[in-house]
Amino acid sequence: MKINIPEPKSGVSVSEYVYEFLKENIINFKLKPGNKISENEISELLNVSRTPVREAFIKLSKEDLVYVLPQRGTYISYIDLEQVEEARFIRESLEKAVIELAAKEFPEDALIELEKNLDLQKSKIKNKEYSKFLELDEEFHKTIFIACNKARTWSVIQEVNSQYKRIRLLSFIANINWDKNIEQHEEILQAIKDKDVEKARDIMSKHLKKLLIEQVELKEKYPKYFK
Repeated sequence: MKINIPEPKSGVSVSEYVYEFLKENIINFKLKPGNKISENEISELLNVSRTPVREAFIKLSKEDLVYVLPQRGTYISYIDLEQVEEARFIRESLEKAVIELAAKEFPEDALIELEKNLDLQKSKIKNKEYSKFLELDEEFHKTIFIACNKARTWSVIQEVNSQYKRIRLLSFIANINWDKNIEQHEEILQAIKDKDVEKARDIMSKHLKKLLIEQVELKEKYPKYFK
């Protein structure tokens, strides 16, 4: 699969540019689990020096997205289901608490933002733009946190989110329950509008627990991607 090389964003360091490029392509499986990558290869591909590439590798290693075999090189990590479950558990615990706040009080402009986001989600799924859909999906949840003045709590989730995002994107690629994902987002939005705290918590829990079922099918379908 061809990898697109993005232009560096203004104000972003070279190291951050390399890191974001590699992370995106690991999460969307353009760089597949088990594949070897080298500093020289990435340096030449992005036309940067080896130092920012090395710094990006270190950062990705801390997120368990790459691993190093001494004397052999750096490889894309396999999906670790224990890490996925821990990330899912953290997300469920925090998101249920935040959605309870949202169902009690939520700004009108944020509701409009969620509605626009949902419309875009539907178009991305229709066009099979799964990576873009995942970005919108994350933005949907992030909007709820920010509207509830819990932006820093969302940042905590992002620290453990990488493996979780990989398996979620894989489920979209495999066409597993993506329609259910949209449906649950609509139900979450309606529960916020109705100020139905119990329903909001219940739907959010179901929304985040469905990955437990999906990962079994995904491991059977893509066994080479898993640890």
